[in-house]
Amino acid sequence: MNAFHRRGAEAFVTLDQSEIRELAHPNACAAAAQSLAEARVAPGQITALHRHGKTEELYHILAGEGLMVLGDARFSVIPGDTVVIPPGTPHCIENPGEETLRFLCCCAPAYSDDDTELLPTPSQP
Repeated sequence: MNAFHRRGAEAFVTLDQSEIRELAHPNACAAAAQSLAEARVAPGQITALHRHGKTEELYHILAGEGLMVLGDARFSVIPGDTVVIPPGTPHCIENPGEETLRFLCCCAPAYSDDDTELLPTPSQP
């Protein structure tokens, strides 16, 4: 199948604790080498710090505001922003706002729990 409808995608929680709906994944459609998901982070929540050994990710912010941790960098993201996450780079995203943070997450190769390594959360100064 080459078209996948959001209304048919059930939400689930990934290892990093974000809620996602897979919109395209090799397990469910004709995508061969990548996946696309809509992710949601509730107000006041943060995903677990993690990295992927093989997977490059793109986060494209759709709604809300976020604080992104990408390696040693920390920066704000808003709708229209895209973040490139190279393989092996520790990352997480926090929602400091009052609106649900929604973003598209594209992974190549396709997302897999097996390629996700949870990392210890650094202590705050």
